[in-house]
Parts: sequence; structure tokens; C-alpha cells
Amino acid sequence: QVQLVESGGGLVQAGGSLRLSCAASRSIESAMGWYRQAPGKQRELIASITSGGTTRYADSLKGRFTISRDNARNTVYLQMNTLQPEDTAVYYCNARVLGINLWGQGTQVTVSS
Repeated sequence: QVQLVESGGGLVQAGGSLRLSCAASRSIESAMGWYRQAPGKQRELIASITSGGTTRYADSLKGRFTISRDNARNTVYLQMNTLQPEDTAVYYCNARVLGINLWGQGTQVTVSS
């Protein structure tokens, strides 16, 4: 079973930046993505990236967030810039492997005003 481990979350002031990482326990050929879930809200897709580097973003986050992937390191990244308090959420890494939707444990991002 593939495991996904996120890191890089934390507390940041509004306007700041963070870079999240998601390391997979082995190589993943399928697309990987980042989601987030704020308190009392549904989990939402932020961005996804194929193994070939094709990216897709939620329209509301395009321009501030950038997803990238290092296949040699089995790692996907999320660069987040100009963070706002409304970006406060738990951020999750996702991959679909052999028909199974895999999730990491999540990393908390808190943006103070």
C-alpha cells in the first residue's frame, strides 16, 4: 500500500508564503493532487498534476498556488503565495492508485491576519 506523507504546514502571517511537500512511499504513475478542508466546509480540490507535468487548478486559486512534481523523489509540492486568513485549512495530498483513492494525514496551515 502506498503511503502519502505531507509536510510544510504551519502558522504564517497574511501575505506570506508556504511550500507544502507530499512524499509517496513509492513511485506513482497517476495524477496527484492537493486538497484542503477548512473547519465546517467540504474538502475542495486545489490543484492536480499528472506524471507528465500537466496541471489543473481551481479557478479561485489559480495564480497564487503552484503545484509541481519531482518524479525522481516521488514528491509533489504546493507553493502557496500571498496567503490569506481564508486559506486556513488542513491541506491533504491525494493520489488514485489501482482504483483506490489515497490520502495523506494532512498538514495544518494557519494564516493570521
